[in-house]
Amino acid sequence: MKKRLNIIWWIITPLAIIALSAYLKVQNKIVVAYDRPIETLYSNQIVKVKEDKDIINKPEINNKKKNEKVNLEGRLKTKSVFVKNKSDIMVYPGGQPIGVKLNTKGVLVVALSDIEGINGKTPSPAANAGVQIGDSIISINNVEINHAEDVIRFINKEKNSEFTLKLQRKNDLKFFQVKVKPTIDSADGKQKIGLWVRDSTAGVGTLTLYDDKTKKFAALGHPITDADTGTILSVNNGVIISSNIVSVKKGTRGSPGELRGLFIDESKIKGQIIKNTECGIFGEGTKSLINNKFNKPMKIGLRSEIKEGKAQILTTINGSEPELFEIEIQKLLPQNKSGSKSMVIKITDPRLLDKTGGIVQGMSGSPIIQNDKIIGAVTHVLINKPDLGYGIYIEWMLKDAGILSN
Repeated sequence: MKKRLNIIWWIITPLAIIALSAYLKVQNKIVVAYDRPIETLYSNQIVKVKEDKDIINKPEINNKKKNEKVNLEGRLKTKSVFVKNKSDIMVYPGGQPIGVKLNTKGVLVVALSDIEGINGKTPSPAANAGVQIGDSIISINNVEINHAEDVIRFINKEKNSEFTLKLQRKNDLKFFQVKVKPTIDSADGKQKIGLWVRDSTAGVGTLTLYDDKTKKFAALGHPITDADTGTILSVNNGVIISSNIVSVKKGTRGSPGELRGLFIDESKIKGQIIKNTECGIFGEGTKSLINNKFNKPMKIGLRSEIKEGKAQILTTINGSEPELFEIEIQKLLPQNKSGSKSMVIKITDPRLLDKTGGIVQGMSGSPIIQNDKIIGAVTHVLINKPDLGYGIYIEWMLKDAGILSN
């Protein structure tokens, strides 16, 4: 019996060793087979994986591979749909002059001044309290302020009182408060806090586009800023109306030119201004924003479609009817975020150069057209080279207008 067991043992042992070796080879093949997709999917470098059967079921490896594939497909799919949607957008080109009237949110502090008090000159109480040029006064003692007259009236309403000013600084979303004690001005006997404020602005610019589907418009291509402080004006309310160009101041080296216009029929509102951003003014308008001459919708051109070289601008240099003029896109600038200086443009049309000298104030917002698509708008002029300036990519304006989603 013992002899039989020994024989069986010598027969089974080699078979068991062979079977175990085969099993280990299979496990190694599984690990190597999994190793290849990781190298291909994630990196050109070789990714080494431990020869451990449990590695296949580790959640961080499986999830990473799975998520990477989903994200990659998602990005490609989203990008494809996004581009298609943008290419399908059709808007009416502008090019005609518009009158812009804007009332600020609160009142803007444009200067601080000392006061000639009863006991001599007193430093500005507002400045001493921490008020700075460019701040917006939103309320006084929790009462909303909308006009410059409101500040004067409120300060003189209660004698010898300390006032709490609610302020917003440089378009920061946060508000803060300061306490100011007024001083009596010896000249007129009135209480004053030593500041100058502004509550509105008006001027002439150029419409860029109107979207009949959303009823939204875009204009200027750059923000409306206060001339004294450079602060982007916050919008309480504002309107755009008709305007006519009546004369042109020609631009020369060192002296920018200007389109001079008049407001026409201020009672007929063509649009309500809702936003004033780095990329222009935006709001809701009516079909009256469609100009008579260029009254058919055009496609918009994506940044990827724009080429350096010949293009046109649609602008008005006399009356209210826009014309096409030849330009050259000299350089396309990379931008990771929206901004009004997206491309360098040069005026090449002899007619426009003869009349304006190049890009002039009031021309901001004029659509830039290439291959029958609106690709941008004129925004700036170089003071020492009036035939050169900047334009903004139309995508930035469409985004701020709410016509194009992220």
